[in-house]
Amino acid sequence: MAAYISVPRDLTKVKSKVAFNLTKRQLVCFGTAALIGVPLFFVLRDSGGNTAATLGMMAVMLPAFFLGMYEKNGQPMEKLLSYYVQSRFLRPKIRPYKTNNYYAILMKGGVTNDPVLEKGRQAQ
Repeated sequence: MAAYISVPRDLTKVKSKVAFNLTKRQLVCFGTAALIGVPLFFVLRDSGGNTAATLGMMAVMLPAFFLGMYEKNGQPMEKLLSYYVQSRFLRPKIRPYKTNNYYAILMKGGVTNDPVLEKGRQAQ
């Protein structure tokens, strides 16, 4: 009886693990969350008790965990957020589809800068 190991067919989705079976990106996000959350816990514990300090620490650390773990279609959350901000706020709402009507330009006898049309003229 032989041992079987499953090998994924698409090797582009395989990510190299650095430590604790986590990628570099995940380690950075988790380390950032720990550096912010743990001192916050000790600061909040004196004034609000353990329960409030734990809830405050979790509220601060969860976005960093989310950034480290969430991916959709192979893209991390910060890329998805940047695409959302661009489409929602930075780019114009109405983007009309405009084309160059090369047929109308040719009928008028105008000059085009399209290499495909220029090649067709040379052939005639």
